[in-house]
Amino acid sequence: MKRSGTPDEIKEVRLEQGTVCYRETGEGPTIVFIHGILVNSALWREVIPSLAQHFRCIAPDLPLGGHRVPLNQHADLSPGGVAQLVSDLLETLDLRDVTLVGNDTGGAICQIVVAKHPERLSRLVLTNCDAYEAFFPLFLRPFHYGAKFFDRRFVDALSWTLRARFAQRILMWTVAKRRMDATVLDAYMEPLIREPGVRRDLTKFLSKVSNRYTLDAAHTFGSFDHPVLIAWGENDFFFSPKLARRLQRDFPDATLHFVPNSRAFVPEDRPERLAESIRDFVQSHQNGSEG
Repeated sequence: MKRSGTPDEIKEVRLEQGTVCYRETGEGPTIVFIHGILVNSALWREVIPSLAQHFRCIAPDLPLGGHRVPLNQHADLSPGGVAQLVSDLLETLDLRDVTLVGNDTGGAICQIVVAKHPERLSRLVLTNCDAYEAFFPLFLRPFHYGAKFFDRRFVDALSWTLRARFAQRILMWTVAKRRMDATVLDAYMEPLIREPGVRRDLTKFLSKVSNRYTLDAAHTFGSFDHPVLIAWGENDFFFSPKLARRLQRDFPDATLHFVPNSRAFVPEDRPERLAESIRDFVQSHQNGSEG
């Protein structure tokens, strides 16, 4: 998607799991942005431009339903497998001193990376996301059970439903106050609608979702001795403020900011506010980071 200050060219990196597309712009300390299900790197299109003036910004398209290129048929797309993919991406691109930023399901993936593959991380930013017992939250669990018990038939039915613009808008209304234009909706939805391999990948991920991943990750938070910023939308239907406060309590060096006038998709509702918070957070903790 073309937005002022964002890259137009999509790059690719070949991993063991398959080809991962990503967008990269800017120079300086590295920030990696992790999205959730049914969207892709376009989620960060209005967060990255101002940050790219100071930082190297990388936003991959993970195999969560909005990605353009299906992964290998036998790739591990459990939550742990996707966290491994993120770790492999950091290693393959030789990224160090990374600030990892996650939203929605992407925040859960970030927590698993922190637990299993923290070597290249120096800072963590979490916006509204799955955590602890809430992976998925109660009202989103039908996505897991639908994929687990009905396999591809469930995701095929979901993609068929999301062909309707009205259905797309209803879905996005639950996670963002902002009304998204048709270009954004197409960027999010067309891969799922048009590509059977994308539906296969999403099915594999949804069927493996379990809060054992986030609960296991939480046991390691106390040993993550790097700064953490939690920027939490106040008007979220799915992710309770209690989750944000619990995350703040469990990480040794965590700061919590509540973001007004935002649902779960803080990068959609308050991109400028989020970018400012990330910039200030990274710059204020650069001196103590490892090279």
